Amino acid sequence: MRIMGVDPGSRLTGFGCIEISGRHLHHVAHGTLYLANTWGKATIPLEDRLLLIYEGLSKVIREYKPQVLAIEKVFVAKNAVSALKLGHARGAAILTGRIHSLNIAEYSATEIKQAVVGHGRADKEQVAKMVGILTGQRSFETADASDGLAVAICHAQFSRNPAAAALGGFASVMNRRKTRNLSLAEAVGLIQGKKGLK
Repeated sequence: MRIMGVDPGSRLTGFGCIEISGRHLHHVAHGTLYLANTWGKATIPLEDRLLLIYEGLSKVIREYKPQVLAIEKVFVAKNAVSALKLGHARGAAILTGRIHSLNIAEYSATEIKQAVVGHGRADKEQVAKMVGILTGQRSFETADASDGLAVAICHAQFSRNPAAAALGGFASVMNRRKTRNLSLAEAVGLIQGKKGLK
């Protein structure tokens, strides 16, 4: 199964594509669609940025041929205007997926962090580091690209075993976690368990 994860935004939209073969995860591609300047007032009209999301994701879908588009659910933002623009970006991404006959899956930020890192309060750096470990990628041009991969990994977890996904982790790390009774983040060295703290 090939999964494309999307981290939608009205200025930057990240994407990541993985393939699941048995119990193994394979990195296929990742990147960022640059839709507008990331500082100050955006100079490109929102409607043009939504078109860029459609065109950019369509190109990625045609090239890598995923079967599923996984995307983060809407979260409650303090700034109503920002939340509305994010909603537009999500809508453009979801519509793009459906136009290309992809199945759509949505996950909350907490579910994504839980599935990837092992706890729902992980910060962006922890998510990016864990995504790097799971995909073998050393660095990401933007946090949006690593977040796109995180969404794809989350779907892989939930589609494989919803109960296991709620605990976090992936195949190669799960055995180490079980034998040492560690969280996923502890098993890969992102955080130290209470026993290891001085």
